[in-house]
Amino acid sequence: MADKEKKPGVVERFKRWNREMKSELKKVVWPTRSQTINNTLVVLACVVIVGVFIWAFDWLAAGGAKALIAVAKG
Repeated sequence: MADKEKKPGVVERFKRWNREMKSELKKVVWPTRSQTINNTLVVLACVVIVGVFIWAFDWLAAGGAKALIAVAKG
């Protein structure tokens, strides 16, 4: 019978994972405060613009539906 390699225990696997995670986090280039603020403002502007488009489409669709109902009633 061939010797099988034993799988490391849960604690050893967690220690390895933790070590690798710390190593990867050291490689991360975090954004500056001004970059974070700028990106946040861009996202908020996009949300407002898309919201306005959705509102306008909804308003037009509701008006169209009301017009069709009024025509159908005669």
